[in-house]
Amino acid sequence: ILQDPSNQKCGRKKTVSFSSMPSEKKISSASDCISFMQAGCELKKVRPNSRIYNRFFTLDPDLQALRWEPSKKDLEKAKLDISAIKEIRLGKNTETFRNNGLADQISEDCALSVIHGENYESLDLVANSADVANIWVSGLRYLVSRSKQPLDLMESSHNTPRFAWLKTVFEAADVDGNGIMLEDTSVELIKKLNPTLKESKIRLKFKEIQKSKEKLTTRVTKEEFCEVFSELCTRPEVYFLLVQISKNKEYLDANDLMLFLEAEQGVTHITEEMCLDIIRRYELSQEGRSKGFLAIDGFTQYLLSPECDIFDPEHKKIVQDMTQPLSHYYINASHNTYLIEDQLRGPADINGYVRALKMSCRSIELDVCDGPDNEPIVCNRNNMTSPLAFRNVIEVINKLAFFASEYPLILCLGNHCSLQQQKVVVQHMKKVFGNKLYTEAPLSSEVYLPSPEKLKMKIIVKGKKLPSDQDVLEGEVTDEDEEAEISRRLSEDFSREPKLIWLSRELSDLVSLCKSVQYKDFETSMKAQNYWEMCSFSEAEASRIANESPEDFVNYNKRFLSRVYPSAMRIDSSNLNPQDFWNCGCQIVAMNYQTPGPMMDLHTGWFLQNGGCGYVLRPSVMREEVSYFSANTKGIVPGVSPQVLHVKIISGQNFPKPKGACAKGDVIDPYVCIEIHGIPADCTEQRTKTVQQNSDNPIFDESFEFQINLPELAMIRFVVLDDDYIGDEFIGQYTIPLECLQPGYRHIPLRSFVGDIMEHVTLFVHIAITNRSGGGKAQKRSLSVRIGKKAREYTMLRNTGLKTIDDIFKLAVHPLREATDMRENMQNAMVSVKELCGLPPIASLKQCILTLSSRLVSGDNTPSVTLCMKDAFPYLEPLGAMPDVQKKVLAAYDLMIQESRVLIETADATHDKIVQCQKAGMEFHEELHNLGTKEGLKGRKLSKAIESFAWNITVLK
Repeated sequence: ILQDPSNQKCGRKKTVSFSSMPSEKKISSASDCISFMQAGCELKKVRPNSRIYNRFFTLDPDLQALRWEPSKKDLEKAKLDISAIKEIRLGKNTETFRNNGLADQISEDCALSVIHGENYESLDLVANSADVANIWVSGLRYLVSRSKQPLDLMESSHNTPRFAWLKTVFEAADVDGNGIMLEDTSVELIKKLNPTLKESKIRLKFKEIQKSKEKLTTRVTKEEFCEVFSELCTRPEVYFLLVQISKNKEYLDANDLMLFLEAEQGVTHITEEMCLDIIRRYELSQEGRSKGFLAIDGFTQYLLSPECDIFDPEHKKIVQDMTQPLSHYYINASHNTYLIEDQLRGPADINGYVRALKMSCRSIELDVCDGPDNEPIVCNRNNMTSPLAFRNVIEVINKLAFFASEYPLILCLGNHCSLQQQKVVVQHMKKVFGNKLYTEAPLSSEVYLPSPEKLKMKIIVKGKKLPSDQDVLEGEVTDEDEEAEISRRLSEDFSREPKLIWLSRELSDLVSLCKSVQYKDFETSMKAQNYWEMCSFSEAEASRIANESPEDFVNYNKRFLSRVYPSAMRIDSSNLNPQDFWNCGCQIVAMNYQTPGPMMDLHTGWFLQNGGCGYVLRPSVMREEVSYFSANTKGIVPGVSPQVLHVKIISGQNFPKPKGACAKGDVIDPYVCIEIHGIPADCTEQRTKTVQQNSDNPIFDESFEFQINLPELAMIRFVVLDDDYIGDEFIGQYTIPLECLQPGYRHIPLRSFVGDIMEHVTLFVHIAITNRSGGGKAQKRSLSVRIGKKAREYTMLRNTGLKTIDDIFKLAVHPLREATDMRENMQNAMVSVKELCGLPPIASLKQCILTLSSRLVSGDNTPSVTLCMKDAFPYLEPLGAMPDVQKKVLAAYDLMIQESRVLIETADATHDKIVQCQKAGMEFHEELHNLGTKEGLKGRKLSKAIESFAWNITVLK
């Protein structure tokens, strides 16, 4: 436990976990937990003074007390009565853990605390694996809730709803009614109930039982059938979760499910009827369906169902505003769409278009050359062996253009035809596409491109155009940038003039909104470029600009479309990292669809959002006319509140063997890597430990935390790998935009290397997203709450050097501080309540109130406080004397209500002051240049003043 996996980078130091379950028997019932605790095990005991001791803990045979040894106290004192236990917490959620100097080195998932006595003292323990911590927590919770009603526990596992159901399944299949069954029939039956199980594994389990009972017959009894099913089909991590949310029963009722969905899964507007409906759909037993409870098997099915998918179903529809200018969206784009192999030798193939359009690609490429019999062809100019008839290609495009998305499709036309065949190209396009072709001349009165909404069902041609002021039937234009770059690379002569090609007026007239022009520099573009003109950048050129002037690139992309294409050196058709260019606002980053791998995963994952329509709206900080954004920012983005992503990787299901891994036979040693992609300040990766030789249900139980400064551009990629000394092999991955994550317990459907979903192959995780003050390392957090105002980070406004403007911005300094204080005080007050309730920072307020209310009810079920509404605010007033611990919690609750009140009553006024300053500042936006020149600012100083102005407006926004 003292090697916290969170500070290891992937692939560096590998830690291996051997499951510490006794004789590998899986936990599938409360009695399993209790037998384990009675046998006892070593736990570390943590003291407030930073000392940690190893002690051997056991549960008394009569289940009445917990004991530990060695101890200086006499035997009667080194024990804790079960009846004195108030609550059991998993994780580092007590004062001792928060203030212990070594707490940072203790894994969150191995820590547990037993809260006991009237003063809520804590016994703080650390197990040597998350499995063991879960057994003690589940077992103790079970005992505490049962101590009110004595029960013979060892018998109870046979009266559970699950066993009743299994007996009916067995009886239905036992045609003769003898109470025994052929082993083959039993194996078939279990396989039918759980299709993911391997037959060999089920047979082995039956053999073990026959051997342990020294049976001579292979016939199976009802009890044996139930035992084998329970051992093979219980996922311990789901069992622990069920016990925790069912208040220690072995099943959930509608009320438990409702609290689980609201407090853990973040579902709103849930009713009891909806919960009963879920139970009726997922519970396997007739009895459970009619009485309204969900046992472990139905609950497991529910967690695996599409209803618990990690991807937010809202984003499967179009959720973004589609009426902004085209330049404000990222556009799903393919490079050399006609290829399905590599650039250099690959033949042209019509399936390239079919695949791209079915994956809602909205920018495709055609290289058209002269073909035989005056029929133009589409081909790879490095390999002319299997050309495609241009006409056939556009017929396929026409058929599938709006198959996956009704938003506009851009055709990037690489024209290498003679004037004669250019005419044929135009005839075919007009005939096949008809009125889908968008050829309206752009309005010079506009400043921005039309919106995707306005261009629905339209096909837009990108290409070269003849000058509009010359009345000619044909003329010479420079070759497309990409072609020029390739020929320059091949000729080694970098000083060559760009090649000229002939262009016919008819073909020129098909181009309206996407006229290709050459990029020179931003200054020229900002002055002379029209909004309907666009530049293409080679990967090398775009990277250079992105590094040298990311702010200018973002500003440029507010009005103009940019296309970035992979380097000509990528002859194997490998892909560039699209995120590098998305960070600078580039809309059309062309990908080699035929080459799977991490870069294509990012691209596919990114465009899953917004209904998978091929258009994703860029963050507002990249769209607003006056705003400041640089992708290379080291930390907080002005005007964006950072978030903390908390991920717990719990377990995996049915991992396949990596492709082509022949050396190791059937076993794999999986681990999980979590990668964050986004602006450079957010990019990072962490890994779990390796689980030895388990592909069916490896348990990882590890928690990670990531600070995300620009959530709108962040993606998370989960990769499962097989730990192998020769080289780690890929098992599966899933990539999802942060904005599409659903909180709570979720199964992730893993995709194969080529991007197909693999049946039954999942990763079970818990996701929570908090604002920054709820996160951070436990220890520092409790300190920061106490430091209060001194160490606070306020986003500073910048000086523009223009007095009139700076005077306006000065008026905003105070309201900005007030706003930050209100927000931070509110968040800190909430964190304090969570801490005193023994809850982690990711807990919801609903969970806090639930914990709080259970504490404020005394032993005989009478409340110790009363709720009174004062001025519509809910205060809690004590009834009679209260122990100190309760007073502390009430004081924290009080403070939280106070801070809410301050926020509710004064926020509007502060907000108005900030809006006023922003409006007053914006009035100078048009004047900025003249004002600067008047004050004698020029060149770098003037641009610095303009940049500071944009920064201030962004902060105020």
